[in-house]
Amino acid sequence: MTSMKERLLAGDLYQADDPEIVAELARAVRLMERFNTSPADDPAARLAALRDLLGEVGAETEIRPPFYCDYGSRTRIGPRCFVNFNAVFLDVAPITIGADVQIGPNVQLLTPTHPVEPEPRRAKWESARPITIGDNVWLGGGVIVLAGIDVGANTVVGAGAVVTRDLPPNVVALGNPARAVRSVE
Repeated sequence: MTSMKERLLAGDLYQADDPEIVAELARAVRLMERFNTSPADDPAARLAALRDLLGEVGAETEIRPPFYCDYGSRTRIGPRCFVNFNAVFLDVAPITIGADVQIGPNVQLLTPTHPVEPEPRRAKWESARPITIGDNVWLGGGVIVLAGIDVGANTVVGAGAVVTRDLPPNVVALGNPARAVRSVE
């Protein structure tokens, strides 16, 4: 028999009230609080808190607090990235962000999913699918990226867009749902 955490990590349906999962969430809450209240004039302490929270933080990457996540440990951010205020990274499944990515304020990367059928949803079953953001992507303010999405390298996603399907590299995408409207060179 597999544990709820094993089910979660495998991308299967699981229930989040499992004690092992709850302990991981509590760890992340403590580390988010440490990061979000770190003094602005102590960048070393802020970076240390961020490195303790996230699975990987690349060199010269900056995240402005407040920052929110589920676990933190399932988020990997490459070098030279910038994440603006109020980012929400629900990293039940892995979130992988490439190098040189710019993320505007209030961006949400949402890996969790829930059953459409009412009974399993009422019973608190859920699952998640990974999100991958390619190198040199720009996600404008308020962008929402849903579970299972890949955003290709060099793509720009306009402010307020909701990304419901994969986006290829080298495009500008706008709207809800986000659609590629032109290529970039």
